[in-house]
Amino acid sequence: MSKQEKVAPWYRQPWLWFLMLFPGMAIGWSTFSVTTAYRMAPSMVSDDYSREGRGINQSFARDDRAFELGLVGDIKVLDNKIRLDLTSHGDATDYDFIIINLFHPTHESRDRIVQLNPEGDGIYTSGLTRELDGRWYFDVRSPNNDWRLKGEVRLPLAQQPLTIYPARG
Repeated sequence: MSKQEKVAPWYRQPWLWFLMLFPGMAIGWSTFSVTTAYRMAPSMVSDDYSREGRGINQSFARDDRAFELGLVGDIKVLDNKIRLDLTSHGDATDYDFIIINLFHPTHESRDRIVQLNPEGDGIYTSGLTRELDGRWYFDVRSPNNDWRLKGEVRLPLAQQPLTIYPARG
């Protein structure tokens, strides 16, 4: 007659584990992807476009003001020290301090704000806590933020200073 074969329990069936492997891998990879995306949110994306759009008009006004004052700056970065020689056709170069915002193009965590102190005759200097290298955007402005000079620089600079002019809007 017939002989009954003993069947292994469900958890010992190889086809079950083979079929469960792919959905399990999909769940694991999805969890990893979502966790990584949440922890490494991009810092370059702005979530407040309307505020930035309104700020553009103010930026143009500051550029125009720098042009009216005839501001020209020479920036030198040597030995962890930054120097700005600021000249104009008026008396606009006598400030208690000047601010330089340094923006790294890809890493927001590397952005710096440097306060330059006057040494006289339109010369402003400050020490840097660490050496800067690579490509940077900068924004030189007065303490009351009524004008600005902006541009892009690759550091370290050669012996020649970088001359910056106001943007004409």
